[in-house]
Amino acid sequence: MTHSFFKSRSITSIYIWGMFIVFLFVVLFTALVVYDEYSDFEKKSHTIRKQYIENQKSSIKFDTQRVLKFISHAYEHWHNKLSEEELKTQVISAIEQLYGRQDGTGYIFIYDFNGTNLSDPLYLNNKGKNLLDFKDPNGVEVIKDLITVSQEPEGGFVKYMWTKPGTGVSTPKISYAQAFKPWKWMVGTGVYLDEVEKLIYERKEKLKRLLVKYMMEIFTLTVIFLGIGFAGIALVNSIIRKEIDAFTGFFKQAASRHNTIDAEQIHLLEFKEMVQYINNMVDSIHTREKKLREINLTLENRVEQKTRDISRKNKQLEQEKRFSESLVKAQDSFIKHSIHEINTPLAVIMMQIDMYKIKYGEDKYLSQIEAASKMIANIYDDLSYMVKKDRFVYEKRWIDFSLFLEERIEFFEEIARGNRHRIVYEIEPDISIFFSDIELQRIIDNNLSNAVKYANRNSDIEVSLKKENGNIVLSFLTHSKQIEDTKRIFEPFHQEEDVHGGFGLGLEIVRSICEKECVSVTVTSDSEITIFRYTFSSEKGKTNEDPVA
Repeated sequence: MTHSFFKSRSITSIYIWGMFIVFLFVVLFTALVVYDEYSDFEKKSHTIRKQYIENQKSSIKFDTQRVLKFISHAYEHWHNKLSEEELKTQVISAIEQLYGRQDGTGYIFIYDFNGTNLSDPLYLNNKGKNLLDFKDPNGVEVIKDLITVSQEPEGGFVKYMWTKPGTGVSTPKISYAQAFKPWKWMVGTGVYLDEVEKLIYERKEKLKRLLVKYMMEIFTLTVIFLGIGFAGIALVNSIIRKEIDAFTGFFKQAASRHNTIDAEQIHLLEFKEMVQYINNMVDSIHTREKKLREINLTLENRVEQKTRDISRKNKQLEQEKRFSESLVKAQDSFIKHSIHEINTPLAVIMMQIDMYKIKYGEDKYLSQIEAASKMIANIYDDLSYMVKKDRFVYEKRWIDFSLFLEERIEFFEEIARGNRHRIVYEIEPDISIFFSDIELQRIIDNNLSNAVKYANRNSDIEVSLKKENGNIVLSFLTHSKQIEDTKRIFEPFHQEEDVHGGFGLGLEIVRSICEKECVSVTVTSDSEITIFRYTFSSEKGKTNEDPVA
């Protein structure tokens, strides 16, 4: 590594590198001093911040508990003499008059357990509002968390972001809350934590000025030492340069003529030892020069031949690449046009069946044709989705999941009857979901299609949609043969039974949609029943709006 560092470098550059390394050590030493000072400061800052917060927590807890004693006293002496509403009004008015500072802090806030604001001396327009679902910029449910901790035996603290009065800036704040259970009140107060940050900032600025002073002193000394060093380098370099010039003149002549160096021209002892080796080298170089020319000529001929061979192979590879790309494009175009061509006659068939039923009524043979056409339509939708999914973004919207599922079941009822099945369902009303209607249809249709294919003859297909633990659960139950491998059925082109036909792409499409949208899928199967269960998050896509302060 040392050898590679000094390779192709002048003596002057080596000296300069040496001085540069010394300079780096000085910089490193300075950085270590600065780092040590900052580390020590950060530890002290942590202690200061911790002590400040503890003091403030103790203060707001004391203020809150003192107010609670006042409320308890008023309640004990007056609840039998005044109406409850009149007493509450007087208590709130007294608290609002007694607490609060000129900077808008230190006030007491009161909410009922439902999250309704009963007293907020600073934000009067919040009074009477329900802020239970309010979240701060970090997602903390402020009022809900305060109500929760207030009902603990000793109350509790909540840290969050809140707009500081007079600044309009969202600032870290910590509040203590404790419940007055007879009236189901959450009573609390808080303190902003930006004052300790100002104190720490001032100390940090003082430290910066001190460190800048240290660095300037070290820098000045470093510049002085470097100046002395460069002066020494210049002196030594001028002596060595004379010897090197002698060698340089010799090598220029030796490049074109068979000359040797005169040892009398060299004065430095270290360089004198090199003269004999250099003269031997020159003799050896000129002796082998003729052989090298012959070898070079042979190598040039071989390189030219290899270059021609490589060029020819590159042209062949480029032609093969263009041919492969054209095949892929042709295949893609064929699939898209084929799907498009299927759609038109399929739409005509479905429309003519509806017109026939309107004119002549139900017909069992026509029902079989309709069921088959709907199965073809489902396959068409699968193929269309497979072609478009990597090129097209399926926009999401709020969907009435309950109504949407009923419509898809109605579409498949004719198919089910044609296969001697009955679809029974239990759907909770007014369930909504934020989802792509195209992708939701693929999940439902493929499960219904598979249920019709694989369910035992004359058995019911049971569909359920309900809410469980805050999530939406969609399930399909069939009485059918046991699925041997519940994981492989979601692989492309896999089919449990070849006799039922199809491409084996339906559940692969379902799997890809569920993975993309974080839908949990579970499959249970035994010799009696098979259940496909899909769990959707009811929170997905929801937005929260902050209440107006």
